[in-house]
Amino acid sequence: MGGFKTLIILQLVYISTCMEQLDIVYEWNQLDFQFLTPEARQQALEAKTYIPENNIPMGLEVYEDRLFITVPRWRAGVPASLTYINLNDNSTRSPKLIPYPSWAAHTRDGLDGKPEIVSPFRIRADRCGRLWVLDNGKIGNLETNTTKYPPAIIVYDLKTDILLRKYIFPDDQVKQDSGFANIAVEDMDCDKTYAYAADVGKAGIVVYSWEKNESWRITHHYFHPDPLACDFSVKGHNFSWTDAIFGIGLSAPNPDNYSTLYFHPMASYNEFAVSTEYLRNQSVAENNFEAFKLLGSRGPNAQSSPSFVDPKTGVLFYSLVNLNAVACWRTTNKEYNMKNQGRIYMDDTKMIYPTDIKVDYKENLWILSNRLPIWMYSKLNPNEVNFRVFYAPVLRAISHTACDITPRSDILDKFVNKFKNVTNKIAAKINPNSSSLAAPLSLFTIISLTLLSLFA
Repeated sequence: MGGFKTLIILQLVYISTCMEQLDIVYEWNQLDFQFLTPEARQQALEAKTYIPENNIPMGLEVYEDRLFITVPRWRAGVPASLTYINLNDNSTRSPKLIPYPSWAAHTRDGLDGKPEIVSPFRIRADRCGRLWVLDNGKIGNLETNTTKYPPAIIVYDLKTDILLRKYIFPDDQVKQDSGFANIAVEDMDCDKTYAYAADVGKAGIVVYSWEKNESWRITHHYFHPDPLACDFSVKGHNFSWTDAIFGIGLSAPNPDNYSTLYFHPMASYNEFAVSTEYLRNQSVAENNFEAFKLLGSRGPNAQSSPSFVDPKTGVLFYSLVNLNAVACWRTTNKEYNMKNQGRIYMDDTKMIYPTDIKVDYKENLWILSNRLPIWMYSKLNPNEVNFRVFYAPVLRAISHTACDITPRSDILDKFVNKFKNVTNKIAAKINPNSSSLAAPLSLFTIISLTLLSLFA
């Protein structure tokens, strides 16, 4: 038994070194905002239009020198729900958030009595220089006095920060329990762009055509939660969520200019896919039910929230909520199973609830963690770091994982030989007469422990 324990320890050491491939670039105990004046901040505190502990970052996006962060209005006291920080400002690791595109866009002083931006969860910057904001339209939905506005897609010009369009979803595409939490944008043609909005509350996808300025709703039973995957446990908090389709990620286009949409409900262990050829037309989708494919399972306890496909490497990145981890899978791999999935990062303190994942246009991976279950069901400690932004070039993030696209047979050979030497020594100490079995046993143990430790 001593030999096996030693092998397990050595294996865990190796795996842990493969999980420190991200750098923490920003971190906050509590979010603060760049108010116009110190007096304005104090007035907001006194009027309770800014309550620090009620602000939590939910989504992120990176475009050129700005990192955008959404702060949904789940509770009272959120002064601005779409913000950014300047990536060129290295003066602090806990920068104040700057409202985007202005303070005025987040106030209710307009003619219709509602802000331009209500409560977005996630956003997407396209290659055409536009920022797509999926606005959930709900204020105080964790409180009793919820205010509801129609959900909408808001699009800004990132060069000028001018509002290009605000598209309000038609009533027949919004259900009683709808909650639009995630957006993917297909932008091969800037004039014929499509946006896909996932309805996590009432399983469905609303597809929006920029060219036609109209939308339609797609439904499929793969969008629904799995009743066997609704139980979660994060940092001692046990809860049940019945969240439907949540993670959505688009591949690079094929020769016919269609992408593959990879998706999963949050309450599910499985990953699914469908070509956007079937989503761009509602009747085509309804008449091709079998076009939606089950890819496979992430394994037990592996529910996932956000996901993102890096179009260059074809790697699908996704969170593992219960495991405080971020994992990956190469979409070029024919099999979606546990052995073909790799872990990018895992930490029971720093990566509690990875809430958004993006790859920017310079091939850098960005991840935001926010301790959401603790914030919802308990209380965050203002003296601790609660929110973190992680960063790494994609190739470094996937290096030495199952998603690595770089041939590494030389490193694998060194790894196996190293463990053969270790296990030979262990076997000799346990039983001097069994050294001939050490080599085959060590190789078998290495493979077995690797598979077990990846998704244990």
